[in-house]
Amino acid sequence: MKLVVLISGRGSNLKAISQAFKEGKIEGKISLVISNKKDAHGLEVAREYGIPSEFHDPSIFETREEYDRHLVERIKKENPDLVVLAGYMRILSDYFIESFEGKLINIHPSLTPAFTGLKAQKQAIQYGAKFSGCTVHFVTKELDAGPVIIQAVVPVRPEDTEETLSDKILQYEHRVYPQAIKWISEGRIKIKGRQVIVEGARYGTLPVNPALEDF
Repeated sequence: MKLVVLISGRGSNLKAISQAFKEGKIEGKISLVISNKKDAHGLEVAREYGIPSEFHDPSIFETREEYDRHLVERIKKENPDLVVLAGYMRILSDYFIESFEGKLINIHPSLTPAFTGLKAQKQAIQYGAKFSGCTVHFVTKELDAGPVIIQAVVPVRPEDTEETLSDKILQYEHRVYPQAIKWISEGRIKIKGRQVIVEGARYGTLPVNPALEDF
């Protein structure tokens, strides 16, 4: 399994995924990390793990699609099995999504289809939701609405703030994202319409977060 990872920020999910490769929980490697932010801490995370990393400046391109066409050309040189969005804070063009259809995944800090878009944790608190969490999903043209690979459930306490809920959800992001990648690398993912089936996964177990086999 060869990955290209796109980041914009601190790279905490990149670190969790990189550690899973380092510990042998996932076979393969991350061949390249790309950031659209020059000062993203995730670039330092990539260097710590010895992963090639590059900053690609979107400001030198006139349109979003021109930038995405540039990225697609660069990514395809790596011939990745999977393109992973790990805190990548740009809306992708249709061209980018079509270029990696079925090989492009993302993690979102809510139980989709609830609370898509920015500040999902704040949305959950303002709505009065009793549970939130995170979702790993295939990327489609509809924002944060692709077929769900795995979700982790986190209770929302009355005293929670956007920051405390974000921190609780992030702990599960670091488990479910590597788990989803492992499943894909093992060829265990089957898609039937919108339903994603993981062969051999332990669904329905307690606690409420299912099938966290190794993470």
